[in-house]
Amino acid sequence: VQLHASGGGLVQAGGSLRLSCAASGRAFSSYSMGWFCQAPGREREIVAAITRSGSGLYYADSVKGRFTISRDNAKNTVYLQMNSLKPGDTAVYYCAARESAIVYRWAKDYDYWGQGTLVTVSS
Repeated sequence: VQLHASGGGLVQAGGSLRLSCAASGRAFSSYSMGWFCQAPGREREIVAAITRSGSGLYYADSVKGRFTISRDNAKNTVYLQMNSLKPGDTAVYYCAARESAIVYRWAKDYDYWGQGTLVTVSS
């Protein structure tokens, strides 16, 4: 599966962005999906993940109540709605996929990656 992330940009603190990750190739509905972020000098960290059916969700503590992950299997797309953004959310955001029924928290568990989209939150 090939993944293409988009939707990043520059936003003021308190603002919102919606990231999209479009998939092509094998059946998108077979894949659990994750969003990760990586700030300069830091490791890639989980932000949110969703099972292939959309019924199972995982959020990092730092984004609970602010970010929402969702997917549209008919459009082969996973989304990350980001609200109440903070300067600390500034990072490159990556989408990732693994053919599985469950979600995974660690980057090493995902097999396919998008190219990343930069989110910059100004104070």
